[in-house]
Amino acid sequence: MPIRVGVIGAGIMGADHIRNLSSNIGGAEVTFVADLDADRAAAAAPSSARITTDPSELIHSSEVDAVVVASHDSTHAALVLECFETMTPVLCEKPLAPTVLESLEVVAADADMVAATGASLLSLGFMRRFDPGYVALRQAVRGRAQGGPLMVHCISRNAAAAPGTTAESAITNSAIHELDIIPWLLGSPITEVSWQAGNSTRHAEAELRDPAFMTLRTADGTLTTLELFLNAQYGYTTRCEVVSERGIAALQNSALLGIEQEGTRQEQIPADWRPRFADAYRLQLQAWISALAAGDKPSLAGAQDGLNAALVAQAMIQSLHSDGTATKVKYL
Repeated sequence: MPIRVGVIGAGIMGADHIRNLSSNIGGAEVTFVADLDADRAAAAAPSSARITTDPSELIHSSEVDAVVVASHDSTHAALVLECFETMTPVLCEKPLAPTVLESLEVVAADADMVAATGASLLSLGFMRRFDPGYVALRQAVRGRAQGGPLMVHCISRNAAAAPGTTAESAITNSAIHELDIIPWLLGSPITEVSWQAGNSTRHAEAELRDPAFMTLRTADGTLTTLELFLNAQYGYTTRCEVVSERGIAALQNSALLGIEQEGTRQEQIPADWRPRFADAYRLQLQAWISALAAGDKPSLAGAQDGLNAALVAQAMIQSLHSDGTATKVKYL
């Protein structure tokens, strides 16, 4: 029997998960979709699935074996905790929560669940861990074929920021990917961060400094730079280059090399991140469904990973509000 999945949130990511689960993932069936906009839920849901505007109805339904949370970041923690109450496995989109306090609450509840049952119900959607390009880059770095890593350079650019994006939410929602993937890539936790910004694009809203430049120092001494530009206009690109003692290993992706500018998007560069990370989302969902079907522990990121990223994000926001002063990360 397939795993019956309920999806909460039928926006960009929720709709994408629904399409994947319905068409590209073996052993899964979308049986329930919840969204505050009933028309949006109906448009995204398979014809056989139920729809609702109440996520609690979905979580408590006997027609749902597992839940995907793809709603607004501010709803993540409460919905995950509600899934715990019903003993329902849940895959929550990143971030675990926008704040450290909410993340701590989920981590504590997850620890209680593990103590009581021996297993965690929570998987966290840091999908870059499943991207073939990042997996290959990690293997190259961990194998030390080019010697130890010295510096890492990351670039993340999007065509346009979501309405209402602030300098803080750009960190907790967008830069959070690098805050998770750099420790995963290097095998060393982030210990210090800083945030800087220069000229801001006229396309950014008042509360967003865009682009921003961030630095991350890991415990092994490696310095990482991140350029985050959410209103680049021309489309989506992401890059990661690891500078080592005897060479450079770079993330391979489908973006064409050359001039990138507004107007080239249709010919060369995707409008958003979904085409670039299509394989990552598919592989992550399949790993989750296959593990649930086999009764195994999913290999996705977990609650502690989400808390660690939130703690790094908190330090980065502190640097933002301290004129870029380097800020130590305090782990809990």
